[in-house]
Amino acid sequence: MNIVEKRKIWFGLSGTIIVLGLIIGLFSGVNFGIDFTGGALMEIEVHKELPIAEIREIVDEFDPNASINLLGNERTTVQIRSTIDFNNKERLEIFSRFQEKYDLDLQKDFLRTQQFGPSVGREIQSRALISVLISAIGMLVYITYRFELRFGLAAIAALIHDILVVLAVYSIVRIPVNSPFVAAILTILGYSINDTIVVFDRIRENLKFMKKNNYEQVANDSIKQTITRSINTSVTTLITIVTLYIFGVDQIREFALPLIAGIISGTYSSIFIASPVWVMLKEMQLRKTTYNPKPETK
Repeated sequence: MNIVEKRKIWFGLSGTIIVLGLIIGLFSGVNFGIDFTGGALMEIEVHKELPIAEIREIVDEFDPNASINLLGNERTTVQIRSTIDFNNKERLEIFSRFQEKYDLDLQKDFLRTQQFGPSVGREIQSRALISVLISAIGMLVYITYRFELRFGLAAIAALIHDILVVLAVYSIVRIPVNSPFVAAILTILGYSINDTIVVFDRIRENLKFMKKNNYEQVANDSIKQTITRSINTSVTTLITIVTLYIFGVDQIREFALPLIAGIISGTYSSIFIASPVWVMLKEMQLRKTTYNPKPETK
């Protein structure tokens, strides 16, 4: 199978997912969580582990999109994270619903309440963006030093692809974008670049035996030689993360979901995006260096 030759198919598939997510994001907006928009956080001790569905019956009256977690070794502390900036009266009303149902004490069992202003959310957004940019620039410098500039540019194109795909998934599924999302994105960048470097390293080795500047054939051979390793590594990693997503609490799921999407996207981009982009860049370079226009005739 000539993967590089069919690059328009791979680019089109990725483009469809990204554009779909972009359209949904433009019309519905990205579902930013409390860390980015500001809001309210409350922690209530209920003295026993409650089903999340039972807690939702109370919380949904105030915010159906609120995030609910059970904290502590015995999972008896209910944590509610809402993007709605509840005032003091509303927070007390929420607690009173738990108080009536589970016979709680305001002084002892209302453990924590905190508000996050929009300015805090903007600061977190800016720091998250700076972190991603610094990571991308560092990777570009490293790959350019170890390989060459065109390898670096192709790798960055694959990383941008992974970020956009994960954002598209979040827009489509309407999952809240919180601080765990930022940590997951940085993890995805590291995982994806490692997978891409494995393919690029094999390409560099095979370039020694290249004939007639056939970059497409070199890339295809290198992908075939490394694809089994890439898929096996991704599958074993996904088994662990999917298990965390299925059995973890909401905060673990918020971290695991982008990792699942990112690992699938990172494996895909290392095979179907990074190498074809490198071939395109090398072919552009080849056309420029071999271009020899005829002299003008008088």
